[in-house]
Amino acid sequence: MNQYPIWKNLMVLVVVLLGALYALPNLFGQDPSMEISATRDAVVDQTTQSRIEQALQQLGISAKGMEMQQKKLLVRFNSSEDQLKAMDHIAAALGEDYTPALTLAPDLPDWLIGLGAEPMYLGLDLRGGIHVLIDVDMESAITQAAERYSSDIRTLLREEKLRYVRISREGEQVVVKFNTAEKRDQAIELIGNEFRNLNVQDVDQEEAFLVEVSLSPAEKQEVQRFALQQNITTLRNRVNALGISEPSIQQQGVRRIVVQLPGAQDPGKVKEILGATATLEYRLADTEHSVEDAVNGRVPPGASLYYERDGRPVLLKKRVIVTGNQIVDASSGLDQQTGSPAVFVSLDGVGAKRMRRMTNENVGRPMAVVFIENRTTTRMVDGKPVKVKRKVEEVISIATIREPFGRRFQTTGLDTTEEARDLALLLRAGALAAPIEIVEERTIGPSLGQDSIDQGFASVMIGLAMVMVFMAVYYRVFGLVADMALVMNLVLIVAILSMLQATLTLPGIAGIVLTVGMAVDANVLIFQRIREEIANGNSPQASIQAGYEKAFSTIIDANITTLIAAVVLFSFGTGPIKGFAVTLAIGILTSMFTAIIGTRAVINWIYGRKRVQSLAI
Repeated sequence: MNQYPIWKNLMVLVVVLLGALYALPNLFGQDPSMEISATRDAVVDQTTQSRIEQALQQLGISAKGMEMQQKKLLVRFNSSEDQLKAMDHIAAALGEDYTPALTLAPDLPDWLIGLGAEPMYLGLDLRGGIHVLIDVDMESAITQAAERYSSDIRTLLREEKLRYVRISREGEQVVVKFNTAEKRDQAIELIGNEFRNLNVQDVDQEEAFLVEVSLSPAEKQEVQRFALQQNITTLRNRVNALGISEPSIQQQGVRRIVVQLPGAQDPGKVKEILGATATLEYRLADTEHSVEDAVNGRVPPGASLYYERDGRPVLLKKRVIVTGNQIVDASSGLDQQTGSPAVFVSLDGVGAKRMRRMTNENVGRPMAVVFIENRTTTRMVDGKPVKVKRKVEEVISIATIREPFGRRFQTTGLDTTEEARDLALLLRAGALAAPIEIVEERTIGPSLGQDSIDQGFASVMIGLAMVMVFMAVYYRVFGLVADMALVMNLVLIVAILSMLQATLTLPGIAGIVLTVGMAVDANVLIFQRIREEIANGNSPQASIQAGYEKAFSTIIDANITTLIAAVVLFSFGTGPIKGFAVTLAIGILTSMFTAIIGTRAVINWIYGRKRVQSLAI
């Protein structure tokens, strides 16, 4: 009686050891660091490290350490002040070919790193960072949609050779004027069949025959939904350039986006990244005029001078065939013929029609792909780093049109597979679907975050100590066993959060504190049941057996109802609520393991296989 089989004891032991092992990284500190990554065909090597060392030496800063990690260089600093001070100087020293990003790197021994053990991520309220609330201009999104439809209607009428007097956009409406009622009626039927998501109606004004086209309520709702989701996708991909672990980008309401960047301390850099643009334009090459004349300043009308990445000049037509706004999907891969990196592009209906028409009319002529990006570079002026914004337009590919194509095609001329992947990512994100405005911005300093950590840790320790003292006094030996389970429960919660690489926030700490209090509920039920069995005259061994068996169903019922509440909170809550729900749910599961299986294993070890006259309970 009251003996576990060997496998169950081994299971408890293994869980305890693994929990302690994977919770251990959280006891080690984190170094303020900078991650250096290369762009395009640049390489992070020993020369890069030497340039960084020289820049730090000029500043009078000594790095705590430097190490290579998967084609990236991690520079550790002794303080956050040194980290922030070195940021602009290192960016200026390395130039545009490298991207430095602020981060925190755990200071772990190699054997823990080898096991894949890592500490929990800390949320914005604990680690410090930047909170930005963004408002999406939905009115502009609808206006832009109306402008696109205006252009599409103009193209449709020209293709069908249906003459009109003028097309104008008035607010959210597109107004088309005709000379006769017959043409007006033809246009209504044509536009209605082509664009079924628009409201089309005729309006007579004296001798003018007008057609008013407006977005249907369902189309407006879809435009707004798309604008919000597209902006979230775009912002998420842009934030990746900051190298911040666990950024949070979430919808708030019907038109707002919350961006939380733990560890970021440079609001200017954040605004720059959020407002960045990168897209493609497809243009025909101008083969009728001399490139040399254009280089010498004689650029012909209707053409523009561009340069390829290797510096060679290219003369292109000003008229743009397709822009990044018409790209609906993009994926990276390899060209089947040459094996070179390529981006496979899919266009929307309007872009596909335009591309098919232009390529059909210009077979045998070269077409170029222009990569456009707004960049901010850091330069040293009078010994001080100065940020300079500039627009970069460069030809990444130029090839002859061999046959007409439309909706799907590929773009080559990229240097590496990484660049192809990054470009495909940017194209999928595209430009912002609607203008954004930062309506709220908060910077939480690392010191304030550390205060939150200290206070949260103190609350957990105080709550744990008070519960442990009560259990030890009231239930004696059994109370001490419950205290062991309580400590183990806390270790397992931290271990699971670390293994999942979950983000710990202040609400998450509140969930842990609540779990500490709730974790002993199961033991209280069990111990009280054991007392009742003893009072009824049962033997100590039989009382232990009955106490655990008869309290089991009550414990399961109580924890399942709480777990359901945690699932509901996670499903319908926002960031802070989800953090609370995650720690609460994990705490419920671990507390059932430690309170039922863990304490029983220890009680069996103390009282099992013995003739016991009384229990210290």
